[in-house]
Amino acid sequence: MSPRAGLDTKTIVKAAAELADDNGLEGITLSALAAKLGVRSPSLYNHINGLEGLRVLLAIYGLEQLYIVMSAAAKGAGTADAVHAMGHAYVEFARSHPGLYETTLRAPEIGNNELESASHTILSLIIDVLKPYELGEQGTIHAVRGLRSILHGFASLEAKGGFGIPLDSNISLSRLIRTYIAGIKNMNDTE
Repeated sequence: MSPRAGLDTKTIVKAAAELADDNGLEGITLSALAAKLGVRSPSLYNHINGLEGLRVLLAIYGLEQLYIVMSAAAKGAGTADAVHAMGHAYVEFARSHPGLYETTLRAPEIGNNELESASHTILSLIIDVLKPYELGEQGTIHAVRGLRSILHGFASLEAKGGFGIPLDSNISLSRLIRTYIAGIKNMNDTE
């Protein structure tokens, strides 16, 4: 059986990302994906390794897309401005692509080189942006974890309607990132 003309892995992953954004990650089924693409479910197996294989491909795609927006935001900015720009780009990505964003959250599986590489690319970007703070190797990793926690926490609370008071959440995010930057300026690698 030959694959349907025009149907390839990239097309399938993009369609699955749209489904994830519209219906949540749990809303992705192979039958829903096949219907969206106008094919029968078995046709998908010519390109993907079942639902779990699709989720891995979505995670890689999500990390690649997140990297693109974060790196574009940070490009050419000074250190603090780059942290701000990356932070806002991260949260905007989570707002615009809630299902795809969800795929980026789990730690990469050991041995999945493509997923590890996509994850490492984002990690390297953040490490490079934080390098001028001279936090040391471990201090930088702690700072990366802190930034990721802040941004993910903010994005998750916002997505779940956790900010009910009618204040501009972008201002809250900017203030939070400024506070984070002030804090990491005082970090050291001794603890």
